[in-house]
Amino acid sequence: MQAISRQPQRAPDGAPVHYERHRPELTTLYRLVQQHAATFFAQAEDAAGADLPQLVKDEFDAFLECGILAHGFLRLRFGDCGHDKLVAFSCKRRGFCPSCGARRMSQTAAHLLDHVIPHVPVRQWVLSLPLPLRLLLAAQPKRVTPVLQVVHRVITRFLLKQAGVKTDEADSGAVMLVQRFGSAANLNIHLHCLVLDGVFRRGTDGAPEFVEVPAPTDEALQTVLHKVIMRMMKLLTCRGCWSKRRVRLT
Repeated sequence: MQAISRQPQRAPDGAPVHYERHRPELTTLYRLVQQHAATFFAQAEDAAGADLPQLVKDEFDAFLECGILAHGFLRLRFGDCGHDKLVAFSCKRRGFCPSCGARRMSQTAAHLLDHVIPHVPVRQWVLSLPLPLRLLLAAQPKRVTPVLQVVHRVITRFLLKQAGVKTDEADSGAVMLVQRFGSAANLNIHLHCLVLDGVFRRGTDGAPEFVEVPAPTDEALQTVLHKVIMRMMKLLTCRGCWSKRRVRLT
């Protein structure tokens, strides 16, 4: 495959952009996975007494092919100078590939800032879950969305109360992100919520008007957390996922 470029790429300051091909095969992580992945699979399956899910093995295989020219590339030829550049295909996975993960993070952040989040204060709310609920949401991913909805409703109503408006007079906005692992790559489902630090209500001229609210106090955070816990437990109990004694995973 070949693509022809007629205009030189330039940075925002006007300087020419220099492209240097990523070489994952030279990194320590790549060499570790390449040399020890098969041993890891064998040990993990022996300890569990069962085969690892194929999606886990596919993640490792895709990482070992990411950025390697032998597994596919795009040839770029510049019409003015006749110079060629080879751009290797990437895995575009959501797992532990540092290159694709960083690219996805940067693209998502740029999209949110440029096209989604208005120019108003934003606060990050992070909700960690106890181990039984992490296991439940990992085993039943369809339960994650209702849990997110509970968290969003509780925080939004808290902001409406702080702003002194009723639920039918204003509303807030949020971007909810699900993090499925911790810093040690362990199973740790928790929620990152980017929430507008206030609410939008209709102004006297009919245009949306933002009302900023003060930062929550420690006491207010405890109240919000208590409401999240109570409503989340009520939701999961009504759906047959939770009991006082245990979490049912099936």
